[in-house]
Amino acid sequence: MKFAKTHTLKEISEIIACDFVGDENFPVLGMNEIHVVEEGDIVFVDHPKYYDKALQSKATVVLINKEVECPDGKALLVSDDPFRDFNKLTRHFKPFETAVASIAKSAEIGEGTVIQPNVFIGNHVKIGKNCVIHPNVTIYDRCILGDNVTIHAGTVLGADAFYYKNRPEGFDKLLSGGNVVIENNVDIGAGCTIDRGVTASTTIKEGSKLDNQIQVGHDTIIGKKCLIASHVGIAGCCIIEDEVTLWGQVGITSGATIGKKAVILAQSGISKSLEGGKTYFGYPAEEAREKLKQIAYIKKIPEILKKLKKI
Repeated sequence: MKFAKTHTLKEISEIIACDFVGDENFPVLGMNEIHVVEEGDIVFVDHPKYYDKALQSKATVVLINKEVECPDGKALLVSDDPFRDFNKLTRHFKPFETAVASIAKSAEIGEGTVIQPNVFIGNHVKIGKNCVIHPNVTIYDRCILGDNVTIHAGTVLGADAFYYKNRPEGFDKLLSGGNVVIENNVDIGAGCTIDRGVTASTTIKEGSKLDNQIQVGHDTIIGKKCLIASHVGIAGCCIIEDEVTLWGQVGITSGATIGKKAVILAQSGISKSLEGGKTYFGYPAEEAREKLKQIAYIKKIPEILKKLKKI
């Protein structure tokens, strides 16, 4: 998430009422999570296990719950609760806007695009040319759709990320200030849910095709010309590279990368990143031929046990 203008370190510290380490005029350009930070961004960290990762990241401002040695060229925002204060910044720079119409006046809709009845299009949404948006689709604020996109009935683009901190009094939600980006020539089936990024964009790239009832988590990036069958669940922060095929009921854990042209067979569970150019099956998913051999061996166990009893 980039700010509309450059702010100073002091200005940011005043928004969240915290101390800072560094030049008060140090420039701050935006805020992002650790996996998408860029130079000029704020990143937050609230556990010593991840201090080094945050301090050595591309972020130049670290919102942290302990005053530590500040790396050269960076600045610190010292807070007793970085999670809370990151939310304060999201509220400040991307405040919730109430809808006053089913299609917001600020929405931009391209030539030749068809919007069917009962569609909701939020504030500052951009939709390209020659798209078809079927009934009861919901497109939250700031989502961006390219040209020749088809979205079938009941799909939701841009709902909040499923991201919570467990506190003694209950779960505390990390607010979502990102969006969803759908590139050109993408088809999305009925009843799909694609969550927006926390600070960046959940992205489906050009030419990909999604079946019905698919869940795509926050900040996930789906590459070009991917095929995804129904009931697939993709957790947050995944990278699905170009031309990947995911068959029905595949589940993918958070942060995994699926390499280019990989094929994941139906009902497989992905617990780690997988190389491209191979076919996978099972849980935990392995190369399909090897997994099928294992299943064949398991089926032989009763026969082997019978033979052992006769010895």
